[in-house]
Amino acid sequence: MSIKRRDLIRYFEENAFYILREGSNHSIYTNGKKTIPVKRHTTFNRITANEICKQAGLPPKF
Repeated sequence: MSIKRRDLIRYFEENAFYILREGSNHSIYTNGKKTIPVKRHTTFNRITANEICKQAGLPPKF
């Protein structure tokens, strides 16, 4: 099952993350304590999306 990048970003933004900067291959999101790089793929598989959530300290959603 594929997860759209915009759904992952929306989940981050609902949990007080905001974009810190845009890199060439990643978008960098932070909540002031943790900084998480998110690749610029249009879709992620479910496992990768949940690992990114786990790195951010959020419960897996996908």
